Amino acid sequence: MFTGIIQTVGEIVAKQAKGGDLHFIIQTHFDDMTEVGIGDSIACNGVCLTVAGINGCEISLDVSLETLAKTQLADWQVGDAINLEKSLCLKDKLGGHMVSGHVDAVAECIDIENSARSTIYDFKIPIELDKYIVKKGSIAINGVSLTVNKITDCVMSVNLIPHTLEHTNLGLLTIGDKVNIEIDTIARYVEKMLLQSEI
Repeated sequence: MFTGIIQTVGEIVAKQAKGGDLHFIIQTHFDDMTEVGIGDSIACNGVCLTVAGINGCEISLDVSLETLAKTQLADWQVGDAINLEKSLCLKDKLGGHMVSGHVDAVAECIDIENSARSTIYDFKIPIELDKYIVKKGSIAINGVSLTVNKITDCVMSVNLIPHTLEHTNLGLLTIGDKVNIEIDTIARYVEKMLLQSEI
């Protein structure tokens, strides 16, 4: 489980195909690597991945075909900046919202507009997720916990402040880029309860 508060932005230093899967090595910039161990979960652009190896500040990750099909990880290239967050501990603050690391879909950035010191990003989302996203609700984009400004006809808008732009890879987005999105898990639980109440 994660919070959607990015702890550092890493960099892909190696990408290798392995029997249909992909193997990545990411250079991290965590303040304390002693808290990262083999087998630990790390959110990488919002995707929960298992640390397969550690070499200094570098972590190795294996990505399955299923994960590649549901996320934008197949597009990763050497040199890309990746949002990183270690899994939540009981002593940690829940600064964002509960993020599972199980990406629901890939969205496309379709517009970027400056608004005073902030920047408004519009994303085209799959129609099947539209019902789960509400104005002022929570959404995770590339693992970043954000508040939905508005949602209209499968276009979701979020407002990014300078701090978020500087400390995540969202500030590097351009129109046409793909991002991983995870809806608020509470929305799915509410839907299930409502469906069961109708039975």
